[in-house]
Amino acid sequence: MSVYIKQDMKKTICSIIVLLYAFGVSGQIPLDKPSPWQKQDFKAKRISSWNQKEAINHDWLIVKKGERAQLADIEGPSVISHIWCAVDNLFEVKDTMFLRKNSLEIYWDGLDYPSVRVPLGDFFGIGHGKVRSYSSEWFDMSINEGERRGALSSWVKMPFNKRAKIFLVNESEVDTRIFYYIDYQEYKKPFKKPYYFHCSWKAEMPTKPVSYDSGKKGENNYVILETEGEGNYLGCNLSIDNFTGGWWGEGDDMIYVDGEAFPPALHGTGSEDYFNHAWGMQDNCFPYAGTSWFNHAHNNWDGLWTMYRFHIKDPVSFTKNIRVTIEHGCHNERSDDYSSTAYWYQWPIVEAPVLPAVKGRITRIHERNDRKELLNNNLP
Repeated sequence: MSVYIKQDMKKTICSIIVLLYAFGVSGQIPLDKPSPWQKQDFKAKRISSWNQKEAINHDWLIVKKGERAQLADIEGPSVISHIWCAVDNLFEVKDTMFLRKNSLEIYWDGLDYPSVRVPLGDFFGIGHGKVRSYSSEWFDMSINEGERRGALSSWVKMPFNKRAKIFLVNESEVDTRIFYYIDYQEYKKPFKKPYYFHCSWKAEMPTKPVSYDSGKKGENNYVILETEGEGNYLGCNLSIDNFTGGWWGEGDDMIYVDGEAFPPALHGTGSEDYFNHAWGMQDNCFPYAGTSWFNHAHNNWDGLWTMYRFHIKDPVSFTKNIRVTIEHGCHNERSDDYSSTAYWYQWPIVEAPVLPAVKGRITRIHERNDRKELLNNNLP
């Protein structure tokens, strides 16, 4: 057999192996599936709020104020592929901050702690209790003009081997009504060492300004995510209430992987740059980066903002730990209200940080009478 034939055979075998892994023979979650022209190795299933008791179209669940309701209990091995919900306070919005006061919790494989714990609106991509029609690769909202309620969707794949439980926690002063779909794919064989989806929410209200010398090496950065284990960081959204005034976007992003010292290998050049904008923020929402809440009423960049950046095409892998940070202003010179949602996959399964009490989730704009016009500016 000639050398050329042997080389061709090696190339063919390597190609087959790659295809087998891509099509799921490895037992892992193929990131590019499902492809509609290929045979699927799962059964599509759904849990929803459809009315199973009465012959009327009341297809919703009421979560009383102060209560916690289970939305789903799913056996594995499965992959949650889509979550949709529409929420309000019994046919209207009585509490304009109910999307910050209601939170989503997801538990994996029978553990007694959640690995997803985040205010409901922030999970779907917009902070400050706001809603607005926008679209991205992982999340979208669809809102009627002039309303403070609407449809919220997630397209994040969440694999698990044994069990998933999903809860809505209502810590507002009014009842919450929720319509929902939770779509998932049921597999026959367990996945081999999958990374599990995690999501956490943090806030610093206000951020503490420091001197140039104290801030220039990132010690006082705002921390978006800090976790131990191995996995992939997939992105975040960042909500800012600009109290200092003027342009807020010169804070560099710094991502520290596996205990590296300053400067980290991933060191950015400015907040707007990390969110893939330039010379300020633009009212754009692209698949992997955008401004999901753009304050059209701003005066020199003041008021409320939410931006997102997804590392779906460029995940940041870690084998020991990761610390995702960003400066609050150049060298941490600013004092504004920051909050953020982090998305990542990892092993082992860990607990998401406990949320602050409701008051600690609300920015200072809701306590200042001289800014009522910004509070009421719900639409772009």
